[in-house]
Amino acid sequence: MTRYDYAGPADLRAMQGLAARLWSPRSRWHVGDLAWNRYLHVGREPGWATSLWEVDGEVVAWCWAEDSGEVSLCVDPARADLVDEVLAWGLAAFDVAGHEAWVLDAEEHLTAGLLRAGFAARTGGPFFLHTSRTLEDLPVPVLPAGFTVRPVRGAADAAGWADVHGSAFHPSRVTAESYLNVTAAWPYRAAFDHVVVAPDGGFAAYCLGWYDEANRVGEFEPVGTRPEFRRMGLARAVCASVLRAFRDAGATSAVVCPRGDADYPQALALYTDLGFTGGARTVTYTRTARRAAG
Repeated sequence: MTRYDYAGPADLRAMQGLAARLWSPRSRWHVGDLAWNRYLHVGREPGWATSLWEVDGEVVAWCWAEDSGEVSLCVDPARADLVDEVLAWGLAAFDVAGHEAWVLDAEEHLTAGLLRAGFAARTGGPFFLHTSRTLEDLPVPVLPAGFTVRPVRGAADAAGWADVHGSAFHPSRVTAESYLNVTAAWPYRAAFDHVVVAPDGGFAAYCLGWYDEANRVGEFEPVGTRPEFRRMGLARAVCASVLRAFRDAGATSAVVCPRGDADYPQALALYTDLGFTGGARTVTYTRTARRAAG
């Protein structure tokens, strides 16, 4: 077994390879999650530490630690004996006052490791549901008069895409530059990145889809609508458009992970209306750093 530090896009592909190999609706990581989270911002790399564990040329675990204290990890359940080592590496990456990790309630091997390391489940607060649906009997995109939906058109749409995202998720650090970095990452394809164009030519809503061809499953990450265009059915229409693109590419299912708590019900209501049903949920674990005596 060897451990090595993350050095660039080839290592992200290796991390995505493990995520794809372990994929099920009860797994936290879809290949699209990793591409989006790695590239949605620029200039954050100094605050990250990432390492991979490999056996006989195959990645079996990885850990992504942030200077905020957040630790993300993925470990093959068949190598559950590695969880303690992987987590210890993540805890040591940055000298911070406390750590946080969130995993799915279905990932029992990770939960056990977190508890052994002194983490405790946080009660209350936000959590996310991993919802899914098959791609049969898909809804038809329906838009108000004057609005259209289409795939993005490369770099020409980068500024508009970043602007609609920033409006939907204000404040946001996503820029045209970081969006172009996202579009350069595997497995991004413009065929699954759709926007709703308003009558004035600006972008009113969007849905960025990611397709895991090996598992034939698409994912939405992220989806947003400008505040002034909400409650017009635009998010439903653009998501329906991407669902059809997934199906046409050969996908058999799709997933999306909205908030599941009562403080933010809007997204879950949208996806329920689109035919997604709930599955595993995230649980947040926290740990106060143990400092050496003396």
